[in-house]
Amino acid sequence: MEIILKYFSEFTGEQLNQLKALEGLYKEWNEKINVISRKDIDGLYEKHVLHSLSIAAVFEFQPGMEIMDLGSGGGFPGIPLAIFFPDVKFHLVDSIAKKLKVVDAIAASIGLSNISTQHTRAEDIRSRKFDFVVSRAVAPLKDLWKWSKPLLKSEKSKVKSQNFETNDSPFNVPGLICLKGGDLTVEIQESGTRPRVIEIAGLFSEDYFKEKYIVFVSK
Repeated sequence: MEIILKYFSEFTGEQLNQLKALEGLYKEWNEKINVISRKDIDGLYEKHVLHSLSIAAVFEFQPGMEIMDLGSGGGFPGIPLAIFFPDVKFHLVDSIAKKLKVVDAIAASIGLSNISTQHTRAEDIRSRKFDFVVSRAVAPLKDLWKWSKPLLKSEKSKVKSQNFETNDSPFNVPGLICLKGGDLTVEIQESGTRPRVIEIAGLFSEDYFKEKYIVFVSK
């Protein structure tokens, strides 16, 4: 928890309790269903929670917004973001049902009421639109954008950017926000998109975040 509080401080008591509960719950569930690498479980707050919250360091989602977490797995970045933004609705989607079982159980355990889950593939969702789609390293950018673009609302989203001027910000429109690592040159080229890329190492000083990025593609 110390590493979270190093960068974020304006939590309510309920949010702090929810964040503190994550370690025990994930360790318990990971013994039953492997949703986090065994070697990473002890680094949960740095490698999973803080990494997810890098999105919150750049984007300030507004109350009432609807965000889809594509390929959420065990709930990252969706669960940490849902704790951080309690007035925003998060829809966590994954093609593996047992991982969503963990998400549902953890959300229920910590009283996280702004999360819904759906066992499906993103390309099979037809009836919903979202302000943003978030994702963490589940597929190449080309595929993530192909799946996300039809699911994004067409109107301008009233999102504020914490690091950039909001009036002219490229973040002030619906789009895909994904967490990526390594050399993205070829992946971006093959995607045919012109994303905004933010270095997470510029937000957090830990070595783990070197060569890790937030990639934003607007509709």
